[in-house]
Amino acid sequence: MKLQSDPHSGANTITGYGDGYVEINQIPYSHAVLLSSDGAISEWPIESFDSLEASHFAQMVALKPELILIGTGSRQRFPKPELLKALIEAKIGFEIMDSQAACRTYNILVGEGRQVLLALIVESI
Repeated sequence: MKLQSDPHSGANTITGYGDGYVEINQIPYSHAVLLSSDGAISEWPIESFDSLEASHFAQMVALKPELILIGTGSRQRFPKPELLKALIEAKIGFEIMDSQAACRTYNILVGEGRQVLLALIVESI
């Protein structure tokens, strides 16, 4: 799926998403990523939803976003409550959705000028 971005915004945007990849600023990635609307694109060191640990959520909190979107792969899955504790204690809003929906929502929020972090699991279907 190709997604349209605002080329004048200067923010990181999702330009495509498909089976086993996400395209950020027209560059494809085949691994999980942490993507900030105005910062670095970094590899998120997880292989699958089932490998999520508390340290992965602490990594998100350290980036101090206004809001976190968590894309859980091909379907929406909810992490164990104890994993979300770091986000709740830091008073950072978060939404959990499948990865395609997270990509679309991320672009909308970036277009609104929000400080959003996308934590995206990329998987082959």
